[in-house]
Amino acid sequence: MVVKAGYDKKNESKINAVEMRLLHSMCGVSRKERCRNSDVRKRCSLKEDVMTRVERAPSNHGGGEITERACYESLERLGLEYIDLYLIHWPGAGSIPAADKRNAELRDSTWGTLVDIYKEGRFKAIGVSNYTERHLKELMAKDYGVSPAVNQVEWHPFYYQPELLKYSQDNDIVLQAYCSLGGTSVNDKSLLNHPTVVNIANKLNVANGQVLLAWALQQGVAIIPKASSVTHIKNNINLNFKIPEEDVIQLNKLSINKKKYAWDPNTVY
Repeated sequence: MVVKAGYDKKNESKINAVEMRLLHSMCGVSRKERCRNSDVRKRCSLKEDVMTRVERAPSNHGGGEITERACYESLERLGLEYIDLYLIHWPGAGSIPAADKRNAELRDSTWGTLVDIYKEGRFKAIGVSNYTERHLKELMAKDYGVSPAVNQVEWHPFYYQPELLKYSQDNDIVLQAYCSLGGTSVNDKSLLNHPTVVNIANKLNVANGQVLLAWALQQGVAIIPKASSVTHIKNNINLNFKIPEEDVIQLNKLSINKKKYAWDPNTVY
């Protein structure tokens, strides 16, 4: 599908996300499924120019043996010697309440073990997901010599977080967006079809979704849009236009009610 959409090396940086999504769909690798190396290799035909990203489930929080086992199981399932980007999926542990103070201790020990494995060369980069500015500051204060390369968070005009963006950029952490189009995954198109978005799209002669993706990119936020058709993949690639500053400001103002579609990490101690 990527080939049909016109993929080439020139737009590789724009569709890393598409490659990663396709990797997961082709492999059939999920948290509940365990695949043998030979099966994964046959079904994925993994190559050096395909980026692999794995997220670590909250149920695997903890240092030492727990973290090591989860990390090496990921490598084994994919049949790889290394993973390009390994993320901690959530700042809290799956086995304790969000308000429990032990969450901070488990985050710390988990990161310390990931750093050890990173230094062994099994991960090319490590990062986090759904970390608030508070969580990032705690990590940066004791990062074991390696800062997170990425923080993947919910990011769209309804949930605009300028303070988190500034902190991330000041500390060389790539902020990566999910839910870029709002709640389309739960059949909520209120952002995608918002009058402000529609008006800007009409003015620029682009699709509504392209406006939302370009809005993120213009602020230095990486995107990983999901696409299920050639048309959507083409739209996700063709973002070679600029939203005027006055329209960016109007999009930023949509966050007044802080509408969120995914989990809220602010509740995690």
